[in-house]
Amino acid sequence: MSDEPVLLTGATGLVGQYLLRDLLSRGVPVAILVRPREDESVAERVNALLAQCEAQLGRPLPRPECLEGDITAAGLGLDGAARKWLRDRRPRVLHSAASLTFFGKDRARDPWLSNLTGTANVLELCRETGLRRLHYISTAYVCGRRRGVIGEAELDCGQEFRNDYEHCKFEAERLVRSADFLDCLTVYRPAVVIGDAVTGYTSTYHGLYSYLYFAWMLSQYADREPDGRWHAPVRLNLTGDECRNLVPVDWVSAVTVHLFTHPETHGRTYHLTPVEPVTARVIEEATANRLRYYGPQFVGPEGLEGQPRNDLEKTFYEYVARYEPYWSEEPVFDSTNTRTAAPHLPCPRIDAEVLGRLIDFAVADQWGKRPRKSRPG
Repeated sequence: MSDEPVLLTGATGLVGQYLLRDLLSRGVPVAILVRPREDESVAERVNALLAQCEAQLGRPLPRPECLEGDITAAGLGLDGAARKWLRDRRPRVLHSAASLTFFGKDRARDPWLSNLTGTANVLELCRETGLRRLHYISTAYVCGRRRGVIGEAELDCGQEFRNDYEHCKFEAERLVRSADFLDCLTVYRPAVVIGDAVTGYTSTYHGLYSYLYFAWMLSQYADREPDGRWHAPVRLNLTGDECRNLVPVDWVSAVTVHLFTHPETHGRTYHLTPVEPVTARVIEEATANRLRYYGPQFVGPEGLEGQPRNDLEKTFYEYVARYEPYWSEEPVFDSTNTRTAAPHLPCPRIDAEVLGRLIDFAVADQWGKRPRKSRPG
């Protein structure tokens, strides 16, 4: 394994944590950019992060170089010693840091601040310190509201966007592609990232987890029948056959690190997307079985038009409103580059068993509210 280092941003995020784990486990020297917190020093944050990584692997890991900084600050807030380290070592850059916020009041706040301004700051640091090889974690949803087959080489097709997250990630990817000082740019576009397919582990609860949490919350107060089941009379304005492009974080990291550590694959764009997306019906049935409820019905996109909604339906649709624009049929993401470069790493099928693990972990983790030291690994 090469002793050439990598500068990793976003190591404290879900995807970044797995990237750090998998890079270190392969013997890749890693420097991580870490932002201090008022209640936690950089050393404490890194120790907690590595403890979680080591618990996942069941063995110790080498320690990364820690650079105190912030992607939203000019020069990433790095001091002179850190900048000298970068100039001397010339690491490859793996830019994973991002905000998952859907909407921002203006471009001075997230998600624009982290995703666009932060990326611009990373690029400027690369230019100033002579870093010429960038690996950028984008998202498959830079395609916005496009339908049909989305190619890995496509970006700006005049598409519209559902929210600020998609829009700013699109602009950030366009920005990195315009950086003519880079010798090599590799772009990774994961679909909707969920927890670990094997353990269920996650450190963030967005997207799919909003639906799972809603059902779980209802289950805590439900009037259960003698057989333990409870009734959830919700009409879903879906057919049930709509596809959901869910990808487990362990797979996203495994593919990314494989590509990252094989230079012959660099310089391309990779869709980290499932070949067989899961359907809305499979998700609903798996959740119902795990939480022991019945009653939801798929009534189609127009099934609620002109129909009064019951109280549970009103609460449900208000709760998931920000995700409803994704309910219609999703695009088909072509992943030829990914399947060609990593044929031995097919995306795990998201089935009832995997979904059950996600739910079980989330419940044990108190949906992210369990104290860190006692979190399940």
